[in-house]
Amino acid sequence: MGAPALVMLVLGLWGLDRGGMWRDEAVSLQVGRRTVPQIWHLLHDVDAVHGLYYLLLHAVLAVHPGEVALRLPSVCAAAGTAALVAALGTRLARPRVGLWAGLLYAVTPMAGHYAQEGRSYALVAAGATAATLLFVRGVGGGAWWPYGLVLGLTCWLHEFAVLLLLAHAGSLGLARAGRRVWRGWGCAAGAVVLALVPMVVVSRGQAAQVAWLRAPTAETAERLLRGFLGPTDEVFWVCLGLAVAGLAGLVGRRGEVTCAGVGLPVVVVPPVVLMLASQASPLYVDRYVLYALSGAPLLVAGGAEWVAGVVGVVGRLRPGGRPRRSPLLLPPCLTVTGVLALALSFLHQFPLLQKDRDPGRRPDDLAAVSRVAARELGPGDPVLYLPVQMRNVALTYPGAFRGTRDVALVAGAGESGTLYGREAGAGEVRRRLAGVDRVWVVADRRVLAGSWVPRDPVERAKAAVLRQEFVARSEEVRGGVTVRLYVRPVSAPPAPPPPPRRPERW
Repeated sequence: MGAPALVMLVLGLWGLDRGGMWRDEAVSLQVGRRTVPQIWHLLHDVDAVHGLYYLLLHAVLAVHPGEVALRLPSVCAAAGTAALVAALGTRLARPRVGLWAGLLYAVTPMAGHYAQEGRSYALVAAGATAATLLFVRGVGGGAWWPYGLVLGLTCWLHEFAVLLLLAHAGSLGLARAGRRVWRGWGCAAGAVVLALVPMVVVSRGQAAQVAWLRAPTAETAERLLRGFLGPTDEVFWVCLGLAVAGLAGLVGRRGEVTCAGVGLPVVVVPPVVLMLASQASPLYVDRYVLYALSGAPLLVAGGAEWVAGVVGVVGRLRPGGRPRRSPLLLPPCLTVTGVLALALSFLHQFPLLQKDRDPGRRPDDLAAVSRVAARELGPGDPVLYLPVQMRNVALTYPGAFRGTRDVALVAGAGESGTLYGREAGAGEVRRRLAGVDRVWVVADRRVLAGSWVPRDPVERAKAAVLRQEFVARSEEVRGGVTVRLYVRPVSAPPAPPPPPRRPERW
């Protein structure tokens, strides 16, 4: 357990201070810096699903508010997940399988990506993997209440972790578990569901937050599978082959869970169920099922162990079919061989890990936008955010916007219990814009290009006034964000009177 945790910790700390946050991390930072009453006020209207995470983050940022501190909980959680995956492999198979599985999790680019995200998903993965380990212990005769407690808390970090219950039910079915085990698991699962009901009720009322999602496709599923097994072709096909080989041990003795019997349902059931449900009401994003990644290393490591066993049996046979006195590969040599293969996989994917440390690889880089604003904007300059979410830049990097005048703002984010502040109505925004001759606009590039038309009437009013009454001058683009200066055109001066005509001479 120690080696995978150490590798994951080192990879997580490498390049952690990348000098820029993207929009979701910025929300985590600015909400985590609010007071507890302000966070509670916010959760009544938006982001209830992240409420527990924001409260945990508030305690962390109270010690040191900054980008590194924001991401440290995710790094520690990812290291813990790698150790827990190793513990699962050790318990379900043997120590070398645990070592391989834990190291494979640690070097997977998808795990490294979310280890450096200031969001809740790495913590959810750690909680879900811990719950799976407690599930295995429960099947082996341990108490079920720790399993229910850990999984219940994990579901309050993100409600879609409840899909892990379906995966564990599948594992019990593959193990042909007895009535006593089903009864103990069922009581714990029922307690988890009941504890989650308040979260579900509140979050359903906030479903407009995910209105931007689209139904997943076959390409979506393939992309997730490559994220779980390895994004490069060479690593992907080798891991896929080993995972398929690992299915040989899918069903063990009656009442006993196996490495494949736990790993396959965990890696398959939550993503598939969420993708199918999203065909009717889109809810799927790959990070929502990050916790399912822990099943993939178990399958691959179990497959590698099965292949090693086959090779060992063949190696012990002489040409005539009689067994040799010693195996072809001694266990220590076999363990080292597996570790070297994982090191080769890491080196092959190292360029991807290196690129991931670049803030430009995220959907946007708010620090780069703030640097543009600091260079271009001056005291007293009017600023308009289109849509309101773009105010996230000013809330996260307020120094770049110090002294500017927010044209549409009525109440700040903290006092209004919103993520980005409360703005004036459409009519008032039109009136305020009528009083300025120039305005800096921080906008989503899609809105200015016309490829996305917001539904909110205030946002439509902003875009209409800019289009009808102003002309664009200078602009700078950083990722998906545009900082553009709009100037009200000056009316053309009246044409000079024609020169007096000289009287004609007769």
